[in-house]
Amino acid sequence: MEFSESVKLARTESGLEYFEVNSPLCQAKIFLQGAQLTEFIPTGKTDLMWVSADEDYQEGKSVRGGVPICWPWFGTHENPDWPAHGVARKVVWRAEKVIETAEAIRISLSLPMMMIDEAYWSHESKLEVEFVLSDAVEIRLTNTNLGKEPFSLTQALHTYLPTPDIKSTKVDGLQGAKFIEFGEGPFNQDSIVEFARETDMVYTQAGPVQTIHTPDGIIEVSRENSASCVLWNPWIEKSKRLSNFQNEEYLTMLCLEAANVLEDIATVEPGQSHTLMTKIRWV
Repeated sequence: MEFSESVKLARTESGLEYFEVNSPLCQAKIFLQGAQLTEFIPTGKTDLMWVSADEDYQEGKSVRGGVPICWPWFGTHENPDWPAHGVARKVVWRAEKVIETAEAIRISLSLPMMMIDEAYWSHESKLEVEFVLSDAVEIRLTNTNLGKEPFSLTQALHTYLPTPDIKSTKVDGLQGAKFIEFGEGPFNQDSIVEFARETDMVYTQAGPVQTIHTPDGIIEVSRENSASCVLWNPWIEKSKRLSNFQNEEYLTMLCLEAANVLEDIATVEPGQSHTLMTKIRWV
């Protein structure tokens, strides 16, 4: 099925449907399951997304890589029996519209709320995500409150980014923020971040733009309506415990995730919307 001149619906061997984008601007793949971007290659550049070589694209299982959507909570819920990172990653989203112009391709999907157990999310609301694809990728996750009471949630765009060598990679732009790591803190981030161990930093009071300096070039990650972000690399021991993740792949990836967590929790009043946005590009 074709949605525009450059966008069609394709299917993996395992049966998962995805938007396949081949345009003068870029190539991309966006899976309907989880509304998950797994490939974004601006014309003349290399892929801005990282996906594990062990990924097998199975129904009901979030893809290890790309941009999983963590919603309506990030991380481990206070109820330990509930799924980590919420319930949006494994649900098949509804394709809403595809708009192609000379400047960008816009692909919008919505989460069918009837698919979400009310035990996890009982509020009257709408959740939509829009991908704006050009020489950069912009992801806009919008919660709209359709009920009569405010609701609050935590969320993240769990972005996996590539590097040829994590030990030669640095993250600039987090100086001045505070972070919690492994349940301890907050600590002050005083310098550029380098990687020499497992990293799982949850930042607050973070500036709106960070740059990731890799041997292959500089990746810029910017955010709107987000004063928090997460920086993650599993390093050696945790890599051995992760599903769909090769033991040495920690050397070739990192996550820098736009988020609304900790004191940056998102509260949406009746009739209002909140849009978490991240934009990623090669500098």
